[in-house]
Amino acid sequence: MVLLAGCSQGTGVTRAPGATRLDCSPGYEAVKARIAGQPGLTRAPKEPGEPYDWYSSADQQTSYVITEPGAPGHPAIVMERAAGGGQAISGCSYGDKAGYQQLLAYLTSLRGARTPK
Repeated sequence: MVLLAGCSQGTGVTRAPGATRLDCSPGYEAVKARIAGQPGLTRAPKEPGEPYDWYSSADQQTSYVITEPGAPGHPAIVMERAAGGGQAISGCSYGDKAGYQQLLAYLTSLRGARTPK
């Protein structure tokens, strides 16, 4: 089973270079809004029937997945960051914990991601 690193305390999306965790404390809508408004991120085209919004940095080192209604674990936000030849995952689970684990497993299967210990 995939384990998730804890979320830090603070004011929202951490923008510092090398950041590996999201600050979940502001809540789903606030974190979602900060990601959508973050300079340097591009929103991927929407895939029909897929209940996710995907954002990526220009250097492809950081990406975010924001769930929409119908997604496992919704509401949830996941940040993937290139680390050590793989992907480190951290995120915010505001909904069903079992569904969130399904979301993490799905993302892991797509990208060969690994979580920090």
